[in-house]
Amino acid sequence: MSRTNFDMLLQAGCHFGHLRRKWNPAMAPYIYTERNGIHIIDLHKTVVKIDEAADALKQIAKSGKKVLFVATKKQSKDVIAEKAASVNMPYVIERWPGGMLTNFPTIRKAVKKMANIDKLMNDGTYSNLSKRELLQITRQRAKLEKNLGSIADLTRLPSALFVVDVMKEAIAVKEANRLGIPVFGIVDTNSDPKNIDFIIPANDDAKDSVEVILNACCSAIAEGLEERKAEKADEAAAQAQNEEGESKPKRARKARKDAPKADEAVEEAAAPAAEEEAAPAEEEAAPAEEAAAE
Repeated sequence: MSRTNFDMLLQAGCHFGHLRRKWNPAMAPYIYTERNGIHIIDLHKTVVKIDEAADALKQIAKSGKKVLFVATKKQSKDVIAEKAASVNMPYVIERWPGGMLTNFPTIRKAVKKMANIDKLMNDGTYSNLSKRELLQITRQRAKLEKNLGSIADLTRLPSALFVVDVMKEAIAVKEANRLGIPVFGIVDTNSDPKNIDFIIPANDDAKDSVEVILNACCSAIAEGLEERKAEKADEAAAQAQNEEGESKPKRARKARKDAPKADEAVEEAAAPAAEEEAAPAEEEAAPAEEAAAE
């Protein structure tokens, strides 16, 4: 069953493309017609592409990997932040920091710097600083939080990139292509889809259009995360059952192995008692033999 349908996308305005004079010929396969000088996107193809992208995202989430969402357009910021945070995925909604993927260790240093500032503020190290120095550090912390706060949990390169408007986020797409990271992109009629691995032809300017596509993709990611959690629980239960099943034969083998030792211990404990009982009997028998001899 499809995650979206024609009517849902039509109501959200996903079919509106750009003016004909701004179109990219590479998007011709996804254009249905032209009305009033504006290209209309074929939503039947959009439905299929959304399902393909959602299935791929589900598998990525199921394997425990991260998807980085990128959208710095004003109308898409809030939607991306809300949907990505709902599935615990990193996102970039401010300026794309150049070299974020290709120079990832430097970005991680900046994130660690933000954590160090928090640590030093909490333990009172900065309490002796002047107001001016403290203000500078606070501003620096706020700037880092604004640009990198949403990727603080991204400890390694993401396994995929989800981009809204591939033209505006061209630098992010190039970095991902250079590193071989698959790119999922909402591609409008004025964009070039050749560098996008999973193309979603749709209107990338309308908030409702972006939201309906993100709903489908993020719900697929949530499904992948739930399946991963269920698989881990099943594996833990199976492992515990196997350990319990293996422990019973081990205990039986150990009991069989310890049985001869226990018998020997019993015999050794019984031997002194038997000798003690035999000694008085021999002492009583000795006078009797002497009397008989006389």
